[in-house]
Amino acid sequence: MEFLVRTKQKISQFLKKLFRKRTCRIGIYGPPNAGKTTLANRIVRDWTGDAVGPVSEVPHETRRVRRKEDVTITGQNGNSITFDIVDTPGVTTKIDYKEFIEYGVEKEEAVRRAREATEGVAEAMHWLREDIDGVIYMLDSTLDPFQQVNIMMVGIIESRKLPILIVANKNDLPDASPARIKSAFPQHPVVAVSGLEGTNVDELYEKMTLYFG
Repeated sequence: MEFLVRTKQKISQFLKKLFRKRTCRIGIYGPPNAGKTTLANRIVRDWTGDAVGPVSEVPHETRRVRRKEDVTITGQNGNSITFDIVDTPGVTTKIDYKEFIEYGVEKEEAVRRAREATEGVAEAMHWLREDIDGVIYMLDSTLDPFQQVNIMMVGIIESRKLPILIVANKNDLPDASPARIKSAFPQHPVVAVSGLEGTNVDELYEKMTLYFG
């Protein structure tokens, strides 16, 4: 009898896992060094006390897609959302190993990193085509927005009709101009933040519960 009860419990647990709704996946996309991993770490630390991965001034430090599952955030409006956050490599059309050499990396290591980063970009684009339910598009607010946008990525996002939040990052720097990014993308909500210092992330969380919930 006890064996039958345990068996029924295991079957019930298995069926719940099998048929439960998949948690939505929010991908953080954008150019190299826009602050994607910094923001991902900020979100995950604020709500779980954990982190996603290391950050570095060297470009393409994130060379593989990283995911943190079951992050729950709550906005000031009381709405909450549970999601998997997907931190992606910086998407660019060309990755040259010489970029790494400029930061003191030896040639052999630089070539390896460039190869890994190229593979990581392909992986990030595959996720965007197949497994992402919403996009946080990171841009450096100290730079011209049109020089940072990847047209291919924008095309995929629009073709899949994914909800998108544009984050104007590095708002703590003197040259930051989030207004320039807002004027470039009037069709999308834009939130100006400093992922490093945590400035204005509460507004981002509020927007995330509204647009991705």
